[in-house]
Amino acid sequence: MNTTTLNTAAPPLVDKPCETPCTYSIGRRLSLLLAVQTVIGLGVLLAFIYAATSMLFIAKHDEELRTYGSVLVDVIREADARGGETEVAAKLAWLAERSPHTYVQVKRGDGSAFYRDTTPSFDITHSSSRGMDFSVPTKSGGLLQGQLLLDCSQDAKTARRMALLLVGAVLAGGALVGWATFWRVRCSFRPLLDLAAQTKAIDARRMGQRIELSARAEELQPVVDQFNGLMQRVERTYVQLEGFNADVAHELRTPLANLIGQTEVALSRERSVPELEETLVSNLEELQRMAAIVNDMLFLAQADRGVKARRGAPVSMAEVVRQVVEFHEAPMEERGLSVTIDGDAQLSMDEPLIKRALSNLLGNAIRYANPNSKLFVRIAREPSEGGGVRLWVENEGPAIEAGHLPRLFDRFFRADAARCEMEKPHHGLGLSIVSAIARMHDGMPVAESSGGTTRVGFSLRSSSPTAA
Repeated sequence: MNTTTLNTAAPPLVDKPCETPCTYSIGRRLSLLLAVQTVIGLGVLLAFIYAATSMLFIAKHDEELRTYGSVLVDVIREADARGGETEVAAKLAWLAERSPHTYVQVKRGDGSAFYRDTTPSFDITHSSSRGMDFSVPTKSGGLLQGQLLLDCSQDAKTARRMALLLVGAVLAGGALVGWATFWRVRCSFRPLLDLAAQTKAIDARRMGQRIELSARAEELQPVVDQFNGLMQRVERTYVQLEGFNADVAHELRTPLANLIGQTEVALSRERSVPELEETLVSNLEELQRMAAIVNDMLFLAQADRGVKARRGAPVSMAEVVRQVVEFHEAPMEERGLSVTIDGDAQLSMDEPLIKRALSNLLGNAIRYANPNSKLFVRIAREPSEGGGVRLWVENEGPAIEAGHLPRLFDRFFRADAARCEMEKPHHGLGLSIVSAIARMHDGMPVAESSGGTTRVGFSLRSSSPTAA
């Protein structure tokens, strides 16, 4: 009978790297770094102090050895002169009783033992003792050679205690500095915690709220100012987005209401074929209007994502303007308007986009220009570095208030709702598209209005334009 064995052993555990970056405490890290620096700094300083103290002890011991050694030599010479070796031994024994922290042993010139102190009070083989050799000639012509040892154990014990005290001072100083730094950093970070709490309180219902420091700190104030500036831009964008959503709903609601109303009327009773065709034509116009709004919105969305224009070979700006003017001849003749083109420039650009922007500018100027007046399309080279071209359409008509000029290129913005012509409705995206096309050519829109003259246009950037 065939059997199958199942391997139920657990797979080996594999340590997975941390996917999220590890966090750390600035206060703890700073405290640790300062504590280590303090330990190193104090360690070096106190090590120098310990070395200097040890050198002082050594100098003191050497001085004591020299002084006592000279005394021994004088005593041996004097005793040898008065009574020979017997007197010398007696004098050395007498000195030994009065100097318990020393040890003396003397040999004759032939190496035989002459004198040695009784059992010393300290370990003469220990490294803490220091010694010196001396020799004294005798009156008999011989030579006494001696060794003097000095007990330094007490000073060595003092040095060890001092070393322990210095090490303790270094560790205590490092711990104290680390704790004090951590406490001080926590106190200094309280404004950051306060800012974090203020930031957490900001939401969509309180977009106008700003953060502020209880005490102005030079290092934090630029961050606060930049954050408040960012929040101001976000608030402005949020307000514009809300207004934009409302405007889109409003613009789409009208054609949808027309479509629904006309369809309901057409279905309310039987209609002839011509009547149904008329309804379908009207509905088609509303659908085309809605499609135009959607297409313009898609185009603006692409421009907002940073899409750049596809530049072709350099072409004459004046020639492009003439082609657009020809397209608008009918509405211009209807209002008795004429156009003068001033200037020219060769520029590499996306020609269809530029024609669309020019068409929007001319359509806007035709709509609001005084009847039987003259329009001017001016082309001039920008004086800025890198070169560029500025183009604007100038018309005579009602002036635009200065407060409306900055918003003239906003989506669905109308300086005066009364200026919307019901017989020629437009959905308020023309100048927004002009602004988007200018940005796609690394330019910017411009608008001026004063003394009954309005100038609206845009600038285009180019590496080597040639103006005429």
